[in-house]
Amino acid sequence: MKILGISGSPRAPEVSGIYKLVKIVLEATGMDYELISLKDKKINGCIACMGCVKDNICKVMDDMADLREKIIEADAFVIGAPNYYMGINALTRAFLERLYQFRHRTGTTLWGRLAVAVGVGGSSGLVCCEQIEQFMGYRFIETVAKVAGQGAASCYTCGYGETCQVGVPVMVHGEGVKITDDLIPDVTKQPKLIASAQKAGKLLKHRLTDDYDSWKVAEKLQKIMMEKFKSST
Repeated sequence: MKILGISGSPRAPEVSGIYKLVKIVLEATGMDYELISLKDKKINGCIACMGCVKDNICKVMDDMADLREKIIEADAFVIGAPNYYMGINALTRAFLERLYQFRHRTGTTLWGRLAVAVGVGGSSGLVCCEQIEQFMGYRFIETVAKVAGQGAASCYTCGYGETCQVGVPVMVHGEGVKITDDLIPDVTKQPKLIASAQKAGKLLKHRLTDDYDSWKVAEKLQKIMMEKFKSST
C-alpha cells in the first residue's frame, strides 16, 4: 500500500510548517509514501467546464494532470493546508476542487480511500482540517484523523508585527511584544503537536492494515453524506 502526502503550502519545504507536519504523519505510518509539495506548481481551480463528465479526466491542462496517476495509485492521503485568512489557502483549494474530475457517472476511482487532514494557522489550523475533511467526504474518502497546529504566521516576519494592532503577535501576546526567534511558533518544537501527528500516522497505518475494506468505508461515507443532503433540504 502507498500513501500520497500533499503539502499545499506555497512556502519552501524547509520553512513550511505544513510540509514538516505532513512528513511527520507519513513517517509515523512506517509505510511506503510519497510527499509532494504544491509549491511552484500551477494548479488552477475547477472552471466547471464539465469536460470530465464522460471519462472522469480533467481537461484543464496544468500541473494537476501530472498528479492524476499518483492520486489514483494511492490507498490513502495526508493532505495539509495553511490557514490563509480563515480557511485553506487558494493553492490547496484548487487541488481539492480538481478532484471533481473523479466524481461523474458514479465514478468509484477514489471511493473508500482514507485520509489524514493537516492544518496550520496563526492561532490554529483546525478550520483547514475541517474543510479538507469536507472535500474528502464528497469523494467518499474517510478522514480518520485531523492534525491542527499553530505555525509561523507571516505577521512574525513582515516587519510590522510588533506594532500592528491586528497582527498575530500583538493579538496573541499583547501590546509591547518583542519578536524573537523563540517567540515565533515552530511545529517541530511543539511536543504535543508532534505527538498528535505521529498518533495520526499510526492510526492511518492501523486502519489500512487491519482488515481494510474500501467498499465498507465508501458505504459508510455514502450514508453520512446522504443524511447531510437530506437535512439540508
